[in-house]
Amino acid sequence: MPNTVVAIVGSPNVGKSTIFNRIVGDRRAIVDDEAGITRDRLYATATWLKKTFTLIDTGGIEMANRPFQEQIRMQANIAIDEADIIIFVTDGQVGVTADDQMVARMLRKVKKPIILAVNKIDNGLQASNAAEFYSLGLGEPIPVSGAHGVGIGDILNRISDYVKEDKEETQEDVVTFCMIGRPNVGKSSLTNAILSEERVIVSDISGTTRDSIDTPFTKDGKNFIVIDTAGLKKKGKIYEAIDKYSAIRALKAIERSEIVLLVIDGDKGILEQDKHVIQYATDLHKAIIIVINKWDLVDKDTNTMSSFTKEVKKEYKFLDYAPIVYVSALQRKRINTLFEALNLVHEAYHTRIKTSLLNDVIQEAQVMNQAPDFNGGRLKIYYATQVLSAPPTITLVVNDPEFMHFSYQRYLENRLRETFNFDGTPIKFSLKKHNKKD
Repeated sequence: MPNTVVAIVGSPNVGKSTIFNRIVGDRRAIVDDEAGITRDRLYATATWLKKTFTLIDTGGIEMANRPFQEQIRMQANIAIDEADIIIFVTDGQVGVTADDQMVARMLRKVKKPIILAVNKIDNGLQASNAAEFYSLGLGEPIPVSGAHGVGIGDILNRISDYVKEDKEETQEDVVTFCMIGRPNVGKSSLTNAILSEERVIVSDISGTTRDSIDTPFTKDGKNFIVIDTAGLKKKGKIYEAIDKYSAIRALKAIERSEIVLLVIDGDKGILEQDKHVIQYATDLHKAIIIVINKWDLVDKDTNTMSSFTKEVKKEYKFLDYAPIVYVSALQRKRINTLFEALNLVHEAYHTRIKTSLLNDVIQEAQVMNQAPDFNGGRLKIYYATQVLSAPPTITLVVNDPEFMHFSYQRYLENRLRETFNFDGTPIKFSLKKHNKKD
């Protein structure tokens, strides 16, 4: 899991977002010649030489009193504070500016590795321009061209010097889980109910929890770590710097967890916002449990829970494998059902299937339902093996990966779920083309 944070900072229009997109390998940030396009921080996960880190893009810092400049500067300061490594981007065609000097003064006070990138060095004739930036007193400048990808490898190599190589660090004897959801759904109350103590502040005011709080505890002889997080708002609704700060902390909590509890307010029902917050967890292939809290406030009859479950499954079709648990954190009722789900899902997340059993299920699935013609051919699976757990990751050796239709992969996943315990956990597939060695 990425635990090193790298922030990209600099004055406006020096090409920070272009470099961000180059490193991430995707056009995630908006790139435009107009100064001030990036206001909020944008973050993504990047990997280089088996080392993974979180990359943050920030708005341009400048002395001029432009609209939103105070907020942009605050966002950049938060990113600098949050980061372990800082990439300071400058414009090699413009030269050292007063804004560059201002940013450099900020960074000289920070006791963190600084990588000085001189951007827009698009040809060899401009390479000498980088020497001017020694005057900023931040070490050797690296000439780069974000537009053409030149020098990006040098930046990544410098980042790699400070990042430890990724290792599988899952602890099968400790169940680590966090809670996410929109503000005021009762995450902190649920944490207190789980711990049977007032561990975190509980308030009716939306956004009381600003940070992520880790608490280890033991129940029935089993070790757990619960991480309470701030409420995640829909991206378009995150205006305050403090909310963006909480969002990054929540992302880190998700990265550190194996199981993510999506907490929904049972009294208010499912809102569109709930779907946005779970995307963070599904992108990272975390195990999921859906927790319906405040169930004590709901007017119920014999069909209420069944009807609500159908509604949840309808709204969260992409999470049809996730258990649904109903609790009342305030009255501390049905908390035992949550622990039953946690134990079941944790076991599933670490499940390892024998290769012989796995191949029996896959081959039988092919016999019962042949793959459709797709991309000019029909998929044939020769062999299957589970290469990782947490989450379960299965490699399929096939005649041609291009022949796999998403609906057939879904069919195979469903057959596996019918046969083995994969409750609450995603199943990752990787396709490998068959060769004679296989």
